[in-house]
Amino acid sequence: MTTNTESQGNSLDIVKWAIVVILLATAIVGNQMYNEASVLVRAISVVVAFAIAGFIALQTEKGKQALVFAREAQIEVRKVVWPTRQEALNTTFIVLAATGVLALILWGMDAVLLRIVNFITGV
Repeated sequence: MTTNTESQGNSLDIVKWAIVVILLATAIVGNQMYNEASVLVRAISVVVAFAIAGFIALQTEKGKQALVFAREAQIEVRKVVWPTRQEALNTTFIVLAATGVLALILWGMDAVLLRIVNFITGV
């Protein structure tokens, strides 16, 4: 009984995904075909088509899993302790200084290696 139910849900999901793909393709192609229509009308049509496609996609098993994941991610983001402005500035300055020092080291190594290669090749 469970296998039969899973296969029906899976086949319905395939149909739903097909509808989503058709809606998205129609929105994209329609936007290109009706380029003489008002930009506002075309934009609203595309947004509506994408919203309907998104709603249908959320009705599938993968869509429900994605929604659960998004909710869990939002909960985790609330738990994050974000740095203060001063901490962010200090970290940024440290990264910039380290990048500058490393750039100078690489520039120096490049110059030394260039002179060695020129000495060996006689150029």
